[in-house]
Amino acid sequence: MTAPLDVLVVGAGPTGLTLAAQLRAYGTRFRIADRSLDRVHESRALGIQPRTLEALAGFGVTDELVARGNPAMRLRMHLPRRVVQMPLFDIGLADTPYPFLLFLSQAETEKVLSEHLTARDVTIERGTELVRLEAKDSYVSCRLHCQDGAEETVEARYVVGCDGAHSTVRAQAGIGFEGYAYPQTFLLADLEVDGLEPGAVHTYMTGSGMLLFFPLGSPATWRMLAMRPPGAPDTEVKLTLLQKITDEYAPDGLVLRDPVWMTDFRLHNRGAAHYRSGPFFLAGDAAHIHSPAGAQGMNTGIQDALNLGWKLALVCSGRAPAELLDTYETERAPVGRSVLRFTDRAFTIGTSRNPFIRLARTQLAPRLAPLALRARGPRGRVFRTVSELGIHYRRSPASTAGSRPPRKGPRAGDRLPDLPRGLQARSAGPGWHLLLSGPPSLWPDERFASLLRGRDDLISVHRLGGESPWPDAVQGLVRPDGYFGYVARGTHLEGLRAYLERWLPAQHG
Repeated sequence: MTAPLDVLVVGAGPTGLTLAAQLRAYGTRFRIADRSLDRVHESRALGIQPRTLEALAGFGVTDELVARGNPAMRLRMHLPRRVVQMPLFDIGLADTPYPFLLFLSQAETEKVLSEHLTARDVTIERGTELVRLEAKDSYVSCRLHCQDGAEETVEARYVVGCDGAHSTVRAQAGIGFEGYAYPQTFLLADLEVDGLEPGAVHTYMTGSGMLLFFPLGSPATWRMLAMRPPGAPDTEVKLTLLQKITDEYAPDGLVLRDPVWMTDFRLHNRGAAHYRSGPFFLAGDAAHIHSPAGAQGMNTGIQDALNLGWKLALVCSGRAPAELLDTYETERAPVGRSVLRFTDRAFTIGTSRNPFIRLARTQLAPRLAPLALRARGPRGRVFRTVSELGIHYRRSPASTAGSRPPRKGPRAGDRLPDLPRGLQARSAGPGWHLLLSGPPSLWPDERFASLLRGRDDLISVHRLGGESPWPDAVQGLVRPDGYFGYVARGTHLEGLRAYLERWLPAQHG
């Protein structure tokens, strides 16, 4: 009898593809299936945040994403009686090699990730739908309906739902999806626009709401996003309706033409009650859906996958204890809730018809915008939040500070900064990375022989000398997802040894 798979990944959007890439990097036995016959070809999600670019660099795909996208973007806010221009991410990003929001259509992002998997002999099973899950004692029985009409039963130790807002995995695992729908209907189109300055995101703020144009390049030059006017009939989206809205919101004489794709949709703000239930996990839109404000959705899903993938891989291979999987929800659920709050506030400010909020949007914003642009401190903090560089897991059980934590520099649970430049590249790739700062003479090889024995295939040691994010002699153990699991000052290794014994026990024999 065939042994169960380690993992069945349900859904092959950006989240599922990223999870598959990480499982493949560790040699995990998995399959990835999606009920759609092909990847998306519409633009959909447009922005890739700096933290996501950092995290994907370990797979070697980030350079290709940057080459296909547009990193040189600025924002033009069209306010009543004036236009305010500001760069996207000009401060607060000194510790990343990707200090920009990359504009690239989701279709291209999925294509790059799919090509990465195909080159590594991973088959993405398109047209394959999950129809039933049943948890057994040590595995899950998964019934799949295949493209040719046949059905197949697959056994897997774990099932991860990356299958979107209407997740079958979430429903069959009995996990609630709590929240609400916004009352507004939105209109979306990829098209050409005459009269818009290229190379910028354009926002028009009015009492009725907001109109946005994002530069695409492909399959059309622009993406338009607008709210269906109150009282407008809920009919098929046509170019005449989009032009009417544009004429009302943007008194610039813009002309819309040659639409490639037009649709309408409703937005929700919902989060899963849990990210895990026994052998079932949720990631991406299956765990959280919200407005597109701040370009958070796809990025949060990709980082869900990057947090979960290495944990599943190590547990399935017997290299880590099963309790490591409990840290997935502990670490990612607070991030998901924070994104839900942030996007809800931004959405409300941009669309509310409340007279006080409308006043702030149309009267106060034009006056305060120049002051906000000069306030470098608050603006830098906002950029770090939106860029997702500020995410940390300091309260996680898998983040431990030694008895003498460093006075300066990153702490346990923090992301590895790219300071000095190239530090992230030196510690990229699968496995854990032990960073040692201070004179190399403090860290002779013989000190680590017993510490690494039985786990040396998963830990790479880097002696940084003075090229370190800390001014003192510090030992920092970077997890496979680029966050510090353990940080301590000094050369005593007892705390590090205890951390490894808990989360990465040595393999003997």
